[in-house]
Amino acid sequence: MLRSMKKINTVLVGCMAALALNTGVQAEPLALAPAASKAQSKPFHWKNATVYFMLTDRFNNGDRRNDLSYGRQADAAPLRGYMGGDLKGITAKIKEGYFDKLGVNVLWMTPPVEQIHAGTDEGTGKSYGFHGYWTKDFTRVDANLGTEQDFKEMVETAHQHGLRILLDVVMNHTGPVTETDPVWPADWVRTSPQCDYKNADGAIKCTLVKNLPDFLTESDQAVALPPMLVAKWKKEGRFEQEVKELDQFFAKTGYPRAPRFYLMKWHADWIKKYGIDGFRVDTVKHVEAKVWKELKQVASAAYEEWKAAHPKRKLSNEAFFMTAEAYNYDIQDGLQFRMDGGTRVNYYANGFDSMINFGLKFTTQQAYESIFARYDQILHGELKDYSVLSYISSHDDDKPFDPARKKNFEAANKLLLAPGAAQIYYGDETARSLVQPQAQGDAVLRSMMNWDDLKRNSPLPDQAGVNYQDVLRHWQKLGQFRQAHLAVGMGRHQQLQASPYVFERSLHEGTQQDYVIVALDLPKAPQHVIPAGKFKEGQRVHDAYSGTESVVKDGKLVFATGFPVLLLSAK
Repeated sequence: MLRSMKKINTVLVGCMAALALNTGVQAEPLALAPAASKAQSKPFHWKNATVYFMLTDRFNNGDRRNDLSYGRQADAAPLRGYMGGDLKGITAKIKEGYFDKLGVNVLWMTPPVEQIHAGTDEGTGKSYGFHGYWTKDFTRVDANLGTEQDFKEMVETAHQHGLRILLDVVMNHTGPVTETDPVWPADWVRTSPQCDYKNADGAIKCTLVKNLPDFLTESDQAVALPPMLVAKWKKEGRFEQEVKELDQFFAKTGYPRAPRFYLMKWHADWIKKYGIDGFRVDTVKHVEAKVWKELKQVASAAYEEWKAAHPKRKLSNEAFFMTAEAYNYDIQDGLQFRMDGGTRVNYYANGFDSMINFGLKFTTQQAYESIFARYDQILHGELKDYSVLSYISSHDDDKPFDPARKKNFEAANKLLLAPGAAQIYYGDETARSLVQPQAQGDAVLRSMMNWDDLKRNSPLPDQAGVNYQDVLRHWQKLGQFRQAHLAVGMGRHQQLQASPYVFERSLHEGTQQDYVIVALDLPKAPQHVIPAGKFKEGQRVHDAYSGTESVVKDGKLVFATGFPVLLLSAK
């Protein structure tokens, strides 16, 4: 919310190894082999998901004709206006294979719904709703991002590449009130008081900030459609159809025509129309917990309806997925989120399969084993039936790990190899700087994707010998390994050697059997001898990082790759 991711010729390997040993710089792996197609049946589980999160407007401009819609102007404060990214831009990158090469299997984009048309100043300069959290109409794609056909093509293209879509949904608030964006009726929203966070109600029955009307999600009172939506839909020629669908929804479910159930119907329509695979739910702690269980029921019913109607387009028979953004949730909290005022709330028991983990960006200061062992303990203990989605940077977290992008390889290692699911924020993998002195507040986190840096492939600032493509290739190697091996995020973790650091992950759950060994921060040396773990004597073991192989002898593996990383699996 606003505040609140073939074997290499021996001679060539030797040359790269020499480069790494002589310079001390990360040697450049060869270009990755084409990523597997959906037809090749990539393994997938939400507990091991690699989620790529982007602000659609800031990712890639695929159609410059829609850069400023609804009379919007290029008059915003730095990084607070629309910058041209759109749905066609995402589709182009899917077709290009960008996400396949990165090992991503889920795309999460900011809400695509129509935003308020005007800009407003919250104290950091004029801002527009480019981020997607200032909704005007939950039933339409914002014209700045494209059309419904663009959205449909994007989802279908993603599914063809084995990518699931995680839709960002908001049930807490509307967009700010402006001269062209009127406030919703008083039986729909409250406009005061502002949240004081002294207790649970001080975070729920209040507005997050001034001029951000808060939906009355606690109300069971039947309400009529807001007059401005009625007028808008009539002007667009779809009023009768929208009302017909609402009548059918309320007749079928028996729900009262209360605000939250209108919202649930509108959110579920994106599933029924396009086959959305899951929700990332915004501002979870600011809405009554029971509402999320209701949303899960509505969304799940819509998902089953879509799968039944499109048996050849569904990716699997898995259930609808929901992950929660409950601000400041830490994996250390386990099942019980620490609510304002000291109360605890179990959101897992209220419809969520996963919680976004705000804690990794802090624990990245710790050693690998401290992080991995602790996460393993929790995810196979208190959270064994659930998961977390960890990140190192995000769109509204003012304390990202390494904002100047000086620790890109370490960041990738700790995010993509940590137990649980991983969220890559657009630009984590390309060293997109989160230091933007021209901007204020959360805008510093939201610059345009740095495609030009990749194209030029120049050295990173103050990091001679490390180019932007070097960083991306490292993320790609780890991402593809993670995608290929469910054990990385789901398996049991065990350290095999403290220095150099070597660990194993073992997965044995029904038909899901997987085993990997990873070595990190290997020192410069002609070769490395590491423990073979559970690999058997005489077994051939493949390193996904260099493309080389070794055979287990006397319980050991020997590799001479020149790289500081080994990603090992059975050949």
